[in-house]
Amino acid sequence: MPITSDCHLHSSHSGDSDTPMEEMILQGISQGLTTMCFTEHNDFGFPESPDTPKDIFLLNTDSYLYDLAKLKEKYAGKMRLLFGVELGLQPEVLRENAVYAKSYEFDFVIGSSHVCHGRDPYYPGFYEGRSEQEAYREYFESILENLKKFSNFDVYGHLDYVVRYGPGRDSHYSYPDYQDVFDEILKLLLDKGKGLELNTGGIDSGMKDVHPCTDVLKRYRELGGEIITVGSDAHDPRHIGGSFDRAAAVLKECGFKYYTIFEKRSPEFKKL
Repeated sequence: MPITSDCHLHSSHSGDSDTPMEEMILQGISQGLTTMCFTEHNDFGFPESPDTPKDIFLLNTDSYLYDLAKLKEKYAGKMRLLFGVELGLQPEVLRENAVYAKSYEFDFVIGSSHVCHGRDPYYPGFYEGRSEQEAYREYFESILENLKKFSNFDVYGHLDYVVRYGPGRDSHYSYPDYQDVFDEILKLLLDKGKGLELNTGGIDSGMKDVHPCTDVLKRYRELGGEIITVGSDAHDPRHIGGSFDRAAAVLKECGFKYYTIFEKRSPEFKKL
């Protein structure tokens, strides 16, 4: 397996998972992974809904870190465990995110967009009354807003996350339709010295490509991008390391020779 590090994982410390961290680690060991970075959710200002009670995505970071420290000691020599967070970015919570990101000595911070102008793209209401393309474009433009206002993260996660939940998912979606906004996003990431995540989490839900799509990854590489982490976005053991062989093939196709791991917020490059 060319990729042995899963850098996007959730356990019961995230509001949308009930899997104990140790169970995730044991599965990673059995699959031959050498590094696992937990990136539990912290989303300030996440909108309430019947499925998402108030504050469900506010992370008890002290409890998370305590459990991770114990397991790091227990599995020393068997698994390299890293302390990460997936930080939900919105302009409205800029101050909260800035304070939080400086409050802990994270190994790795993923910046992600789970909310677009106060609405959750997971729900059909985000797409109603307009074309799928209009909804997708609004989401991508909101990423630009986030990037212009916040920089304390290492990579941007699942850049085209919205297509995971759109009416047609990625069946009618392609990079050229949004090239203008994608190119601006990628150039801004590069200007800020930030990387990109290849996320395989949508494949099991029926997507035909990785996040972001292969053409976006190619364009990132063409522009000089080299920092690329790989994550399954697993919330339970079944999806750990999911489609990593395919991820490696995509990265090689796009011209990457290395993938990236972060420890103490510094990139470490691993040969594919």
